[in-house]
Amino acid sequence: MPQSHEYDVLIIGSGAAGLTVALNLPTHLSVGVISKADITSGATLWAQGGIAAVLDSDDSLEDHAADTLAAGGGLCHEDAVRYTVENASESIRWLIDSGVQFTRDENEQLHLTREGGHSHRRIIHAADATGNAVSTTLSGQAASRANIDLLSRRVAVDLITNRKLALPGNRCVGAYILNLDTGHVELFRARFTVIATGGASKAYRYTTNPDGASGDGIAMAWRAGCRVANMEFNQFHPTCLYHPHAKSFLISEAIRGEGGVLTLPDGSRFMDRFDSRGELAPRDIVARAIDHEMKRLGADHLYLDISHKPADFIREHFPTIHERCLGFGIDITRDPIPVVPAAHYTCGGIITDERARTDINQLYTVGEAAFTGLHGANRMASNSLLECLVYGRAAAADIARRESDIPAPPPAPEWDESQVRDSDEDVVISHNWDELRHFMWDYVGIVRTTKRLQRAKHRVDLLAREISEFYSNYRVSNDLLELRNLVTVSDLIICSALQRRESRGLHFTLDYPGLQNEPQDTVLVPTTYRIASP
Repeated sequence: MPQSHEYDVLIIGSGAAGLTVALNLPTHLSVGVISKADITSGATLWAQGGIAAVLDSDDSLEDHAADTLAAGGGLCHEDAVRYTVENASESIRWLIDSGVQFTRDENEQLHLTREGGHSHRRIIHAADATGNAVSTTLSGQAASRANIDLLSRRVAVDLITNRKLALPGNRCVGAYILNLDTGHVELFRARFTVIATGGASKAYRYTTNPDGASGDGIAMAWRAGCRVANMEFNQFHPTCLYHPHAKSFLISEAIRGEGGVLTLPDGSRFMDRFDSRGELAPRDIVARAIDHEMKRLGADHLYLDISHKPADFIREHFPTIHERCLGFGIDITRDPIPVVPAAHYTCGGIITDERARTDINQLYTVGEAAFTGLHGANRMASNSLLECLVYGRAAAADIARRESDIPAPPPAPEWDESQVRDSDEDVVISHNWDELRHFMWDYVGIVRTTKRLQRAKHRVDLLAREISEFYSNYRVSNDLLELRNLVTVSDLIICSALQRRESRGLHFTLDYPGLQNEPQDTVLVPTTYRIASP
């Protein structure tokens, strides 16, 4: 029989954002942390570059804020930017106190590197595997806490709200979760629920993200009645390793920060023709430049070259990248690295305030699934892990402040499987998955047009109808749930892109190459939207 669970706080997602919430909650609260696969399987583990914070006397909070605002293309919310940078150093100190071993220089001072869009060296890192260091340390800390249950191989199906239970009020009271080991959907009730599920880059054919980045939290929140904003701003990382067996391995922006140069197949540089900052221009500019040159030359990839640096320097600063590339026959101390842009980060998401609260009471969102206003039209490098920490700690503080006032969740029905059957047409899921990711890449990619977006909208509407019918008649599976969520989020991306009639930040359309006078967020409102109480 499917199990039922009850917690004070249910956290869906086990990356830096979710674990930060869990570890900052009072220890008298019972906490359940849900993970699709292993606890450390999310996007945090893959993050190479680092975390941005003002840690050097030559730097300033004003400069960090100004750099972020400049990269955001006029759409960053200045209050969110200042709140984030002002809380950055305290969040870094918490990580260090938690045991994360960051790289230090010969004087045992924290080593700071620089990445695109930053005017100073302010990226704290653990060699070129910062995400790994953060993820493994925080998951180890969480595993040692008696009040935290880490529950792996579970996939969220849908949120449970008062509206779904036909009760008054606008409250989230938990979620239905598929146990991949048993194949049954379990009931999780909670006083507070936190979405920390990451982004939706798996909507695209090429991505740097792990397989679980299917927009689950965004789709669930939208279905439950939360507004979303700026879903058209999908960041494509300029440099993903181009190799048939690499499975979208990211080549960190820190390589360009330490002097790596982008070249054409003939070895000549080209970035200076697109931006005076060259290789250190913001990611959207670099990605479009690479895309332009690839299309101009008919090339399927270009190159990133750091081989002019001393071999010892390269091996010391980029051991993970060096070792991984060697496995594919590429010695980055001598050879240029073949690269191609790939979907990397979802800048829009579920609208939240500075305490990570959403439109539904007792529902929080942290990390890449959230729209805080920090990133605007383009996320600046290494601000994402920082956002996870700052808003994760803010969510935990707000829950701690309010927990004595929030009653236990009401009773909820078990998941009903009596009207569905096992599928004998799983090929439909795989075919629809491939079709979705192909047309999203072709029509809703780095460079867009209205006609391409309309074609994508027509196709996503057809897929949505097919998936809805499939979902209604068959037992749920991980692949079906992810496809259902990706179709929902892809529709949100397309609708948002059609509404933005300008080219700003990561949204570039040939039909509207200029900027509108007044920058505005693209806000989508579901039919189930209600105003949350303060």
